[in-house]
Amino acid sequence: MPYYHMIDWFPFMGFGTVFAWVLSLAIAYLVYKDAEKRGMNGLLWSLPILIPWIGILFLILYLILRDSGSRIAVERSFENSVTARTTAEEVLDERYAKGELTRELYLQMKEDIKKPSK
Repeated sequence: MPYYHMIDWFPFMGFGTVFAWVLSLAIAYLVYKDAEKRGMNGLLWSLPILIPWIGILFLILYLILRDSGSRIAVERSFENSVTARTTAEEVLDERYAKGELTRELYLQMKEDIKKPSK
């Protein structure tokens, strides 16, 4: 019996299945890296993608939900930067009130704090 007839009898051993598994692994790896970068649980999102047919649904669900996660992360980072700036100004005001800084140095440092960081 020629080799190509064996593929008909054992379709789970064909090249299409191997290609599908390799593609699933690659997509799961990319989802893992992207989820970790966005502060989400990468393992939780990448494992279901390896399950045949259900993985497609999880991939679509992940692509929808990842945008809302990035917006939340941006909002949190903005809140943290505002809090840090307020804290820096408060510390500077306290140091000036204690007499640790001269007026010129205080005004210069206050300008430096208000400048946006590059």
